[in-house]
Amino acid sequence: MEKVRVEDAVGMVLCHDITEIVPGEFKGRAFAKGHIIEEKDIEKLLDLGKRHIYVWDLSKGYVHENDAALRMVQAAAGENITFSEVKEGKIELRAACDGVLKIDLEALYELNDVEEICFATIHGNKMVTKGKLLGGARVIPLAVREEILTAFEKISAEHRPVISVRPFRPAKIGVVTTGSEIQSGRIQDKFWPVLEDKAAELGAELVGQKFPGDDPEEITKAIRGYLDQGVDMVQVTGGMSVDPDDMTPSVIRALGGEVITYGTPVLPGAMFMLSYVDGVPVVGLPGCVMYSKRTVFDLIVPRLLTGEKLSKRDFVLLAHGGQCQNCPVCTYPDCGFGQ
Repeated sequence: MEKVRVEDAVGMVLCHDITEIVPGEFKGRAFAKGHIIEEKDIEKLLDLGKRHIYVWDLSKGYVHENDAALRMVQAAAGENITFSEVKEGKIELRAACDGVLKIDLEALYELNDVEEICFATIHGNKMVTKGKLLGGARVIPLAVREEILTAFEKISAEHRPVISVRPFRPAKIGVVTTGSEIQSGRIQDKFWPVLEDKAAELGAELVGQKFPGDDPEEITKAIRGYLDQGVDMVQVTGGMSVDPDDMTPSVIRALGGEVITYGTPVLPGAMFMLSYVDGVPVVGLPGCVMYSKRTVFDLIVPRLLTGEKLSKRDFVLLAHGGQCQNCPVCTYPDCGFGQ
């Protein structure tokens, strides 16, 4: 910040508001801080009794806050991100499509460790809808040194994209519902309508439901049938506990795929299972998916339907925020539990 003669301030950024008072008529802001002084402003400033003002000189290696904000999002944002207009030095990032928000957290933290930088986001790895506010960016002062932005852009380039949205892929899902009580008709299946609604939210389609009972061979045949049909996911409901009659986990293991996890640090949803068979995710869904509005399903299945390959580590990380708060108003897809 420097003090300059009004006549020498053209092209510089005003560092403070300037008030105008017309007795009996008006008192208010004539020039706002952040205003870039133009030639036409000089006479007005002189009329207001201003001979000197405090400014940032953009010709001396400073970048105006509006230009800085735009450069920040252009450097950090990846696919399916849109930007708002810059207002008062701040720019907003929004989702350009439905999908899952991905954020490189280490990069985000490194960027915000740069002096005079503010780059804030919502929590990542959650479903977002088109138009959803994802974050905002600005610099702290009215004008920032060029080297600050250069550092921001360098970090972003090393990690690009820092923030992006992975769109949902059109997916076909087969449902295998185990349990002799369902197969025999003694109990009506309640999973299908829940899974159908969730599939619609994710842009997916349920192609059918099979009822193999509790026979391991029949369960295997049902799952394999969907895989041979070319589905993008198989969802197996029922039989996920440790009871002796619950065969789902052992059958999924016996299919010979890559078992990622049986059990998660998520409540509700601890008995969730994920395996990849011939590269296709086969998930074992615990009973809570049928009756709880929010479960591990809503944290994991959307990611799988973007094509993301999950590891055991991804499930371990769910422990922080994996306890559902049972909020009185649960507004999926904004809920990511405590994450």
